[in-house]
Amino acid sequence: MLPAPERRTPGIRLLPLVAALAIMLGVTAWPRVLAGAQGGADHLAALALFWAMSAGFVAGVGFRPRGWIWRALFGAPACALGLALAVLRAWAAG
Repeated sequence: MLPAPERRTPGIRLLPLVAALAIMLGVTAWPRVLAGAQGGADHLAALALFWAMSAGFVAGVGFRPRGWIWRALFGAPACALGLALAVLRAWAAG
C-alpha cells in the first residue's frame, strides 16, 4: 500500500498579514478615514477596506479555502484588490 500524499501547508504569508494588521490598526486609530466629505460614513470605502483586511488575515495566516470562489474572495490578490478599490474611492472622494 502506498503512503498517502503529503498535504503542503502554505505557512505565514507576510505581505497580506502586514497589510491586514495595518488596516486594522489604521482604522482603529483613525476612523475618520472611512468618512465622506460631508462627515457621513463612506460605506463603499469601508466595504473595500474591510474586505481587504479579511482577505489579508485569511491569506496571511496561511489558510487556503477549498472552494475556488472562497479562494478568489479571500486570497492575497483579493487583499490587494480591496486595498486598491479603497484607495481609488478615497482619491475620487477628494
